[in-house]
Formats: sequence, C-alpha cells, structure tokens
Amino acid sequence: MKNFVVTIIIIFLISSMTARADSIQIASLPSNATEEQLEVTENRVGSIFAEVQNGLGYAEARAKSNHIIFNAWLNKQANGCSYSELVNIADNLIWIYRDMYLRPQFYTESEETVKYIISDVIDEYKNGIIYYPQACKNARIKIYQSVNPSFDYDAEYAKDNCYGDVPAVDSSLSIIARKLIAEAK
Repeated sequence: MKNFVVTIIIIFLISSMTARADSIQIASLPSNATEEQLEVTENRVGSIFAEVQNGLGYAEARAKSNHIIFNAWLNKQANGCSYSELVNIADNLIWIYRDMYLRPQFYTESEETVKYIISDVIDEYKNGIIYYPQACKNARIKIYQSVNPSFDYDAEYAKDNCYGDVPAVDSSLSIIARKLIAEAK
C-alpha cells in the first residue's frame, strides 16, 4: 500500500511539472524576441504560464521564472541567450496571461472592436501590401486615432517623450491587434 501511495504522488508531481500553457502566441511576445528565445523560455518556465492562467499572482510568477531563468543562464543552459532577453520574454508573457485571467471578458469583447478599427490594416497585410512590423505599427496608429482622430504618430513621436501627446489607450488593445494580424495570414 505504501508503494502505491508513493507511486501516485510521483505521478502527480511529474504531471504537474510538465503542465504547459496554451501555445504561446507570437502576438504576445516583445517585438525583438526570436523563436529560439521563445523556445528556451517556454522550456524553462512554461509550467509557470499555466499556473498564471489558473490564478498564480504576477509577483510570485515573476520571482519563480526569474529564479529558474537565472539558474539556467548561470549553468550555461540558456542556449547562448542572455538572461535579460529571456526574463523580458517571460515577464511579458506572465503579465499578459495574468491580465487575460483577470479580465477575460475584456479580451472577448474588445476583439470585435479592434477587428473593426484595424480592418483595413488586416486587409493590407493579407494582400501582401505591408509586412507584419508595419501592420503592427499601423494598427497601433489606428487604435490611437480611434480615441483622438487628429493624432499624428510621426509628429508626436518626433517630440521629446515628456512633450508627446499620445492618447491613453489600454495596451491590451495592441496585443489583440497583433493577434488578429498574425491570424490573418
């Protein structure tokens, strides 16, 4: 009986360690992240993403992931990726998964709104007129202009950032826009 209980505990521990979050969307990554960095990050801290989707707090998840990534980097198990690159990817994904956990209705309701706002950008991307980075920039501009129609991206970002007048917009809208663009192709 004792061996049976020990076996059950071991099976439970192994299955909980290999839990993975849903596949990570490219739209949720920092713009400079590479596929290799994503793979290294997901292999090291992918189980934490699943925990965050199930309610683990942001600070606790960040602390766990930073510890794991630092040890991997210190022991030269990060495939040549730098600690700061991997931590930035993990922190960004943790924030997004936590936000999606806390506001699932916002993401569901906002998707149709964002799709409507950036429909012409999605069409340009689908037709090969613009590439993904330009589509993301154009989508961000369209989202800003949905709040302030007179917003001029080039003029505002040419200024010193303390004088720029950029409309206050939930950053999650840009994440939704990148997701919609990525799905369009």
